[in-house]
Amino acid sequence: MQIQKPKGTLDLYGEQGARFIEIQEVARSIAEKYNCGFIKTPTFERSELFHRGIGEGSDIVRKETYDFVDKGGRDMTLKPEGTAGVVRAFIENKLYVENRLAKFYYFSPAFRYERPQDGRYREHTQFGVEMFGSSSPLMDIELISLAYSFYKMLGIDVKLRLNTLGDKESRDKYRDALKDYFTPNIGELCDDCKERLEKNPLRILDCKYDAEHSVLKNAPLNTEYLNDESKKFFEEVKKGVEVLGIDFEVDSRLVRGIDYYSHTIFEFIYMEKANNHAGVVGAGGRYDSLIEELGGPSTPALGFGLGLERIATILEEKEIELNEDKGVDAYIYAFEGLRGKQFKLAYNLRMNGFKVDTYYEPLNIKNAFKEADKASAKYILILGDEELKENKIIVKNNTNQEQELVDIDSIVEYLDSHI
Repeated sequence: MQIQKPKGTLDLYGEQGARFIEIQEVARSIAEKYNCGFIKTPTFERSELFHRGIGEGSDIVRKETYDFVDKGGRDMTLKPEGTAGVVRAFIENKLYVENRLAKFYYFSPAFRYERPQDGRYREHTQFGVEMFGSSSPLMDIELISLAYSFYKMLGIDVKLRLNTLGDKESRDKYRDALKDYFTPNIGELCDDCKERLEKNPLRILDCKYDAEHSVLKNAPLNTEYLNDESKKFFEEVKKGVEVLGIDFEVDSRLVRGIDYYSHTIFEFIYMEKANNHAGVVGAGGRYDSLIEELGGPSTPALGFGLGLERIATILEEKEIELNEDKGVDAYIYAFEGLRGKQFKLAYNLRMNGFKVDTYYEPLNIKNAFKEADKASAKYILILGDEELKENKIIVKNNTNQEQELVDIDSIVEYLDSHI
């Protein structure tokens, strides 16, 4: 029986694979322009990290995590998102000692057992950014600006959806108000909402099943329970976003599916699918209490994450090419007995920054030219005995088919000046 990939996973190769790498490069470039350093954390962590950090009442922990017991009898979980692992690393490695103000980016596999749909997979690669050490709304604006720049660089039209959960005092008041409101009406809602009522009533507002139910639509708004400090913080964020010219709307019913958020929360909506759940292409917010809850020093923080596979799907649908120059710079063919020189030349050119391929098969120059065309080679370099006696190499321009003899010691300079 032929073994097939698990449901909700992807094989990426060819043009799709190239596009995926290019998206990562854009993300890396943007993050480093904002002075974020790279961080990598394990693919699996102790289950307690996610159960405490994300929240036992969240759907991710209750329904979607891939949990297992390792051979040492320890409870482990394939990470469902990137933030908790970065926070654990921040605490464990005492990264707050050297520089309390720190910014990191990462590319990480993430695993969630959910129904596969339009750009959503059970294993996906998350690009994320986490910022630590500032309670200023300016850092919120910085993070939103970074994420928005990523979409702009890719040519994806998005709209920012903003809300605030307020500080702990405001959130606690709102939580109590929601509990009072939903308690007499909970019988009209789904079983998940009934469970959320006790653990985290804010999560009822995020219910996809009852989203259009009048009980949810008439629920109290969090803006009614914000204290003055929380209102001021959110006003600063909105002003900053306006100054940047980022298109946004305030959605007072926006909540996040993870329990650790406070103050600013946001989503980016892909405008061509704005009315579809798949329209959400990235999300994040502030989580000022999480580091302390996981055993670290009190440290304000915020972060953002998105699935790269969904971005790749959008680019494919829109037929957006990130890198039009996909061909090799040089394709090398050598006659009999010159294979050693062929690979030495290829190595030298690659070490000088050129994209190079070579012909491996038994000698057949006609087939070699066909392979060079398939590789979209700009130049074909031909090593022959007679030419090498004069320390020369045949260089064929694969666009206009013109060719000339070039001193082999000057081939790097030649290609530099012609490509």
